[in-house]
Amino acid sequence: MSKVFDMELFLAAVLTGTYAALRRHIRQARIIQTEISERWQLQTPWAWQKKHLAWLLEHRLNQRSDSTWYDYLLTVRLLARRLQRTWGFNR
Repeated sequence: MSKVFDMELFLAAVLTGTYAALRRHIRQARIIQTEISERWQLQTPWAWQKKHLAWLLEHRLNQRSDSTWYDYLLTVRLLARRLQRTWGFNR
């Protein structure tokens, strides 16, 4: 039996800011997790590589507005910080 991965608990160590910003980051992190899980069957962030997050930013968010893309970039940076990675992403 496998448990569902708790993204809120995973990000709790790096989340700061207003309540609305915290909720937005958690919601977007869950969306990121779902997208990567559907594409590569990787359930937890520890299995992710930079290419998975870059794919999401380049291919899944390419038709979104600049502000939406930037919001997701901030969430991706939080995920990278929590994973203790120094990944950089450009648009």
